[in-house]
Amino acid sequence: MRSSHKSKLSVYKQNNNYSLQLNRWILKPIGAWPELSTSSATEKILSKILRLTCHSLIALTVIPSVLYILFEEKDIRLKLKAVGPTSHWLMGGMNYCSLLYQKSQIRKSIQHMETDWRMTKRERDREMMLRNARMGRVIAGICALIMQGGIFSYNVARVTSPILIVIGNETVAIGRLPCPSFNKIVDTRFTPVYEIVFTLQCLSSLIVNNTTVGACGLAAVFAMHACGQLSVVMSRLEELVEEKQRDVIQNKMASLVERHLRALRFLSRMEIILRQVCLVELAGCTFNLCMLGYYTITEWHEESTNTLITYFIVFTSMMFNIFIFCYIGDLVTEQCKKVGEAAYMTNWYQLPHKTMLSLILIILRSSVVIKITAGKIFHMSISTFGDVSVVKKDCLYITLQIKCELKFS
Repeated sequence: MRSSHKSKLSVYKQNNNYSLQLNRWILKPIGAWPELSTSSATEKILSKILRLTCHSLIALTVIPSVLYILFEEKDIRLKLKAVGPTSHWLMGGMNYCSLLYQKSQIRKSIQHMETDWRMTKRERDREMMLRNARMGRVIAGICALIMQGGIFSYNVARVTSPILIVIGNETVAIGRLPCPSFNKIVDTRFTPVYEIVFTLQCLSSLIVNNTTVGACGLAAVFAMHACGQLSVVMSRLEELVEEKQRDVIQNKMASLVERHLRALRFLSRMEIILRQVCLVELAGCTFNLCMLGYYTITEWHEESTNTLITYFIVFTSMMFNIFIFCYIGDLVTEQCKKVGEAAYMTNWYQLPHKTMLSLILIILRSSVVIKITAGKIFHMSISTFGDVSVVKKDCLYITLQIKCELKFS
């Protein structure tokens, strides 16, 4: 008996670990994974050191870049070219602070998931939850691959495309940094300072990318877990009609309502965690997409082929970033509605009178859907993604029109 009980405990812990594993790998190295009650004092101190280091690396990239834009560079085109990378790092820093600020909410959500896995006794429900957990892992993995790949290719393109300048009778190659730096404090144009600053900026790019990937992965895993819980509710609604004993029907209805409300509370907490991140990503990525289009159009004949290809990769990465948040928001809204539809589509007329009234309450509660928002301003949905695409297309058209007018004037 003891061994079977231990095996059941290990199974639910393994399942919960399986669904959260990728997010833990991504967020723990940057100190954004919340400490649990079981964390040791050493782990808590290490997390604080990691957070301090990450804040310092982001600041060492963003502050010199802002100073470069404001005080060093005089050419407007070069200022604009520096704005895009700087805004990306600034977005990452803001998201990092948001995740740290919502650390207690993330901890509660992780504990909520663990409780859900422990409460699941039936094999059919567990398989349904595992199927959704697998989908959440896949989405988190794709996010990591595409987003990290885009910025990594950008860093490689910068280091392999040096600027050639003539000093006297010699042509000197000056390396490019991913994010411009203020040279009046530390001159980064020559070795070994260039290599040191480039390494620090690559490390900070890993931090800001891990932050975005971690937020996107949390959104995917949390949303798919909630979808799994709502799928269990819908499957139990179908089974409710088949039961004949009134007492059993009432008990099943009570369990069903409790699970439904737990899933909705989980989604409400998820919306609180993500609303700031979604606002930064929606506004920041839309701005950066417009800037990338501007860079591509204005520098089509000036930049090397690998830089233009990198622009396209980063462009795709940011489009996917916005799309995945909008897709998750749309998925959550639709899944909440489906519970009410499933309740109505059952053979409710075969149920006792009191149980039918309970179904009406479920339908009414499902009609008030939970929406993932960007700062309580924009609803993250596929239609919002379409609006972003329209804004991006209009910006590219205006940029192209201005360039043509300047060329032929």
